[in-house]
Amino acid sequence: MTRTCLVTGAAGGIGRALMSELSEPGTEMIAVDLPGSGVLDLPDSRNFECDLSDEAQILALWQQLDAEGLAVTVLVNNAAMGPTMAPTVETDIAHFRLTLRTNSYAPFLMAREAATRMPNGGAIVNTASLAGVLGNPCRNAYAASKAALISMTRSLACEWAARGIRVNAIAPGYVRTPMVAALEAAGKADLSAVRRRIPMGRLARADEMASAIGFLASDRARYVTGTILGVDGGWLSFNQPGDAHPPADTVPEAELSPPAPPTGPRRVVITGAADGIGAAHAARFIAGGDSVILLDRNAEALAARGKALGPQATALPCDVSDDAAVEAAFAQIGAVDVLVNNAAIADTFKPAEEQDFADLHRTFEVNLTGAFACIKAALPRLRPGGVIVNIGSIAGLVPMAPRHAYGASKAGIDILTRCLAAELGPQGFRVVTVAPGYIRTPGVAALEAKGQVDSRSIRARIPMGDLGRPEDIAEAVHFVASPAASYINGTLLGVDGGWNAFGSAGEASEQP
Repeated sequence: MTRTCLVTGAAGGIGRALMSELSEPGTEMIAVDLPGSGVLDLPDSRNFECDLSDEAQILALWQQLDAEGLAVTVLVNNAAMGPTMAPTVETDIAHFRLTLRTNSYAPFLMAREAATRMPNGGAIVNTASLAGVLGNPCRNAYAASKAALISMTRSLACEWAARGIRVNAIAPGYVRTPMVAALEAAGKADLSAVRRRIPMGRLARADEMASAIGFLASDRARYVTGTILGVDGGWLSFNQPGDAHPPADTVPEAELSPPAPPTGPRRVVITGAADGIGAAHAARFIAGGDSVILLDRNAEALAARGKALGPQATALPCDVSDDAAVEAAFAQIGAVDVLVNNAAIADTFKPAEEQDFADLHRTFEVNLTGAFACIKAALPRLRPGGVIVNIGSIAGLVPMAPRHAYGASKAGIDILTRCLAAELGPQGFRVVTVAPGYIRTPGVAALEAKGQVDSRSIRARIPMGDLGRPEDIAEAVHFVASPAASYINGTLLGVDGGWNAFGSAGEASEQP
């Protein structure tokens, strides 16, 4: 299907980067921005002026698109009014309303109009902000509008999932854009202080926002909906007094332009790699030209997997709950570029009254302590720019009885990621969690066969109406481990078909 992408705020910093990111052969680009913004001068796109704070102008825009036969399949709601940084008593209520119209009402109406014209599904991505997640003084209108946009992203994702329309958002931290430059020039932002507050020690580039949106808008994210992807350099992961990064004497080079891409294959270590999601990770990294080292305690299945994957794969039997075995394995592996902590086991499904230390220990040793042991062994061998990806779970976000140990271990994985992001960001390493929902794996099949999960009820609880595929998780992991995700640090990316976004009573999808 031919892709037609509409980007609002297209003449601004992130908007221009988006026009470049989304422009692929066979893709028709539509640029929308304010009158006088320069949008009409953008090359290689159909360009329209529109004041998105005006409902009548939005409706007129869509009528014009219809008249010209432009069928939008991807909508990026990127336009926004920036923060005024004014004290509450000095904030004009009319301006407060204008901010809500521009930053909340307009994306909603644009999404509504796009969705009514997407009979075969599509993708909508909203540009939210960390200001919609964390409180900041003197940003009342901007922060409230972005929090509203985040909530609407989730609710629209749930409502439209059955129609094949995915709705997601990114939550940027500080980005080097004309808007931020204007705040600095007006004395309303101290960028040197901002850099010290970010574990990665720099502001983001506009292209880093565009690449995150590009992933969410693509088929690679086909099982991602209702997700708010933080793209903040680790800002949200730092939670203590003082600086997150040593002061910089000059503007960091990586803030101004992308570093040179890596040359040659990366060395990717994947635990729990003999089958299921781990095997899918290995296949995806190999398809991208990398070399993989497969770790698993099932030596026979691991050897077969390594043989099937070919010469780019090395199979190395290892039980991640055995500290000595982990250290020996990484000593044999040597240099590492990417570590994917995928190994995990299910818990015992017993009521809490019947669980004891042994039940908790069995699950924690593999799912949490084993991941930590691998991280500790990998760190001295992690090459510059290295990435650690920890596989979490929806069970760590919305715990499920009686899966106490499993949910707790995965909650531990998420906060471990955030702690490491804050610690390792200044060293040039990134750490990310990918949290799957229910995925069709041999493990889930075994639970179903034992009557421990009810697939029909699970599908009904998922807005997209079905379980995901191992390849869905592999695509997400491959993205967050790539240079395209260079400002994603300490973040959790949910790949769950909308599970975590659904908060209503009843079922999230109809089942035959």
